[in-house]
Amino acid sequence: MHIYLPIAELSVNWAILLALGVAVGFLSGMLGVSGGFITTPLLIFYGIPSGVAVASQASPVAAASLVGAIRQGGNKSVDYKMGLWLLLGGLIGSAVGVWIFAILERIGQIDFVVKISYLILLGTIGGLMLNESIQTIRAARAGQNVGHKPGQHTWIHNLPFKMRFYRSRLYISVIPVVVLGFLVGIMTAILGTGGAFILIPAKVYLLRMRTNLAIGTSQFQMFIVACVTTMMHAVVDHTVDILLAGILIVGGVVGAQFGAGTGQRLKGEELRTVLALLIIAIAIRLFVGLVLTPSDIYSLSVAMH
Repeated sequence: MHIYLPIAELSVNWAILLALGVAVGFLSGMLGVSGGFITTPLLIFYGIPSGVAVASQASPVAAASLVGAIRQGGNKSVDYKMGLWLLLGGLIGSAVGVWIFAILERIGQIDFVVKISYLILLGTIGGLMLNESIQTIRAARAGQNVGHKPGQHTWIHNLPFKMRFYRSRLYISVIPVVVLGFLVGIMTAILGTGGAFILIPAKVYLLRMRTNLAIGTSQFQMFIVACVTTMMHAVVDHTVDILLAGILIVGGVVGAQFGAGTGQRLKGEELRTVLALLIIAIAIRLFVGLVLTPSDIYSLSVAMH
């Protein structure tokens, strides 16, 4: 049941990795976002080096995004013009992120940076999601409507360099679009997460895109960004373990098929509550791992005996 991961340089139980891929794929299919922000911490908990976990996770993100983009494209839920501008920022961001990643790895700080970044990111996102879900559930029980209205203008719409996005029915500046793509590109390179759980709400609430278009356009952009990021990691820092990535891709594709059906039977606020609790639990586990003294301080010396 064990296989050797050549880049990670350790022996692992392939069934556990496959089950992890299935579980995350299930959540991805159920919630409509890539599960990289969950997979990477879980791989680290299992013992995979942080650098390898981040770089190898970009491939499953690409696979999940491709499946979603094809499905959304068939439903005409992809704004390709918007996606190309997001892609411009994403490619620049991924190049900068890989460069930063290589520097952190060279000075031996990539493990700490990845863990502390995930702790802050997941703790913040999980808390906000849980609070929003609880408010939505309470409002629904009280018969109130807390939804937003697509098309309402914010300060974002007053920025220069405006452009018409006909599919989204928007006339907005390309500046926030490129910036969002840039930030997601950096996150993909350094943290191994597609960033859809940030990009989609940002497009819905800041740019005022319709939710279905926000999801489809994000998946189109993330497929290309994740592919390019994987190739850059493989060439620049050699941290992509293709065997690990392959197992996660297979598990993710299988799990996503079951998750999509389950997601259609549950309410959105219920799904977000479950995800928020899971994210907070992972953040707590990361915090505990960072503050507690390791049981084996001299693990390198022990491994050499």
